[in-house]
Amino acid sequence: MTHLAGAADRPSPFAFQRLRRYPDVEADNLFAVDASDRLILDEAADAVASAAAGEVVVIEDRYGALTLGAAHLGGARGIRVHQDVLSGELALAHNAATAGLTGVFRSLGLTQELLAGARVVLLQLPRSLSALDEIAGAISRYAAADVTVFAGGRIKHMAPAMNGVLARHFTRLDVTPARQKSRVLVASGPIRPDSDSVGTTPDWPHSQHHDDLAITVCAHGAAFAGTAVDIGTRYLLEFRGRMKPGARTAIDLGCGTGVLAAGLALSRPDLTVIASDQSAAAVASAGATMFANGVADRVAVIRDDALASRPDASAELILLNPPFHIGSTVHAGVALKLFHDAARVLVPGGELWTVWNTHLGYRSALIRIVGATHQVGRNSKFTVTVSTRS
Repeated sequence: MTHLAGAADRPSPFAFQRLRRYPDVEADNLFAVDASDRLILDEAADAVASAAAGEVVVIEDRYGALTLGAAHLGGARGIRVHQDVLSGELALAHNAATAGLTGVFRSLGLTQELLAGARVVLLQLPRSLSALDEIAGAISRYAAADVTVFAGGRIKHMAPAMNGVLARHFTRLDVTPARQKSRVLVASGPIRPDSDSVGTTPDWPHSQHHDDLAITVCAHGAAFAGTAVDIGTRYLLEFRGRMKPGARTAIDLGCGTGVLAAGLALSRPDLTVIASDQSAAAVASAGATMFANGVADRVAVIRDDALASRPDASAELILLNPPFHIGSTVHAGVALKLFHDAARVLVPGGELWTVWNTHLGYRSALIRIVGATHQVGRNSKFTVTVSTRS
């Protein structure tokens, strides 16, 4: 029998309220779209409508509001998209399928391929000035000479210094009136690099050698902590010699710039290590960190949503310095997701070593999700625990 598509079989038309965060953490106080998405699209409406196919680029679209809004409301096609966080890419794909807009975009890295010939760029402003500097530099270097950038965000997360960052890369910057506690910065007139440097490698990643750790850290703009070593990671490193003696395989989960993976590989050459993060900037940074420390042959760096690509019971040792916030919202959801994936991937008897802000009280969750958990270290701010897979 031939099946005829009915209303229930058709994709739902695009609507902001239908957007989901899935597979990212979902909760009543976490949203897939906000007023800044709508304001960016409103301010850029005429530019998007007049752009030819392939001339619209979207950067740091959190869950698809900008990309799918530009496609549905502005008719944009051939949209090129860069999202640092993998869960954002997956959410965009899911929301596009739901709205019947799967074929209107493609995801790319922050590269010349993303930006070549772009005339309209829609940007959700990152919180980090370094991330904005790298993004703005890439746009000014690779986009069309008449490109216009519509960069927006919630006013409470914007800083005057953002204007200065954009002014280093563009000759004109206009600030729109605020609406619903959001604002858009409109940049144009890209400042090109010197003609003899065009086509050379931009000034990223940055690097810094830490004599006390004997580790060189490399970082792209959006990588957490940059080339510094955050104090939680530094504390967890103190215990690396005690972690699962005899283990042959280890994972640095949520690796960031790869400090834990590099430190473990340098001190324990018998280990094969995987460094995993969902941030494209983190993965690129960690790869450079491994190369800088001479351990790239023993540390594989992967971009993954938690440990989704790793098989069950495949690792003897996992290290984790979990985030305690999602975007600007303090929320335990990411840490719990990482605990669950670590429990699944650990072999029976495998160890999860975790450092966390003591006030968060993760021990009961670690016992419930992973197994027996005991404290191995505590200072004025952090607790280090080891959990053994049941």
